[in-house]
Amino acid sequence: MKVMRRYSNLKIWFPAFLLLIVATSCSDPDKNQGAGNPGSPLTPPTVVSVIPGVGATGVCQGAVVTATFSKAMNPATIISPATTFTLAAGGTSVAGTVSLDSTDMVATFTPMNLLLVDTQYTATITTGAQDQFGNGLAQDFVWTFKTAITPCPSPVALGTACSFGILAGSTVTNVAGTPTSITGDVGVWPGTAITGLTPPATVTGTIHAGDPAAMQAQGDLTTAYNAAAGAAGGAALPADIGQETLFPGVYKTSISLGITGNLTLDAQGDPNAVWIFQIGSTLVTAAGNSQVILTNGAQSKNVFWQVGSSATLGTNTVFDGTIMAQASITLTTGATLNGRALARTGQVTLDTNTVITSCP
Repeated sequence: MKVMRRYSNLKIWFPAFLLLIVATSCSDPDKNQGAGNPGSPLTPPTVVSVIPGVGATGVCQGAVVTATFSKAMNPATIISPATTFTLAAGGTSVAGTVSLDSTDMVATFTPMNLLLVDTQYTATITTGAQDQFGNGLAQDFVWTFKTAITPCPSPVALGTACSFGILAGSTVTNVAGTPTSITGDVGVWPGTAITGLTPPATVTGTIHAGDPAAMQAQGDLTTAYNAAAGAAGGAALPADIGQETLFPGVYKTSISLGITGNLTLDAQGDPNAVWIFQIGSTLVTAAGNSQVILTNGAQSKNVFWQVGSSATLGTNTVFDGTIMAQASITLTTGATLNGRALARTGQVTLDTNTVITSCP
């Protein structure tokens, strides 16, 4: 009887044990296929985002094309085949090279030559693109974008003013005892007064108080200011461009310009994309909540603000670009400037600021 009872117990528990093994295997996230588990070896990869975006317009001629995948891809299926990631215009293939970033998740098509103006392009990633488990895209991923009607603007040449984080016409004043940090040169001409830039304030460059270097920089600033003011085009701006997303180009307002909240500058894949803002009067950012955000390859060195009067960066503003003001520039408490504050005739006033400048 004991033998029969033991055999009966085995008949009950053995199927249960098998069921437990199957259930455990099915609960393994690495083996669970589906969109909710994109890292699974069984789940085909997908394209989750692209630059330039689907249907984008006004794309600059120096744009590169990128695609981000849902999982790491096999470089051998992306880089080597000339037909996996392609770009074409009107049925004609565009010559270029393809690369993957260090995560193997972002593929970049770099055209050999600049794109044509006012042209629609079609980018294609075929099912030959496979992940590291051998799964290909479920279907070809195809999208289009169109380049700008006219060539995008070129950077404004700053000459010797490029190395100056701060340049004024009359005086440079930092509130005494505040830890303002300036990466770059500081200068003034024809004035000579530079005050408050003693510890705890720091300047990594050279201070030019009314010397020939400052005079030359002011001359180059005048040339740059006039070039920015005369840049062709000039799309009309609203009175406040906070919450806006602006693509590369020339923008213009004959009155004052405000920035309340976030302004996004989207390069759409062109690391050399340029923005030129022509402002008839003042430039003012709101205190506490204003920020310039650079995306998709945008760089602060390629953003230029030509201001007909004075510029004021509100408290704790984070700002990008070169400010070229006819009169004065004020950076209020805690404002950060990734670029330059260049004033032609007036003063530059600082208070616990960070100014980061680098020349191309």
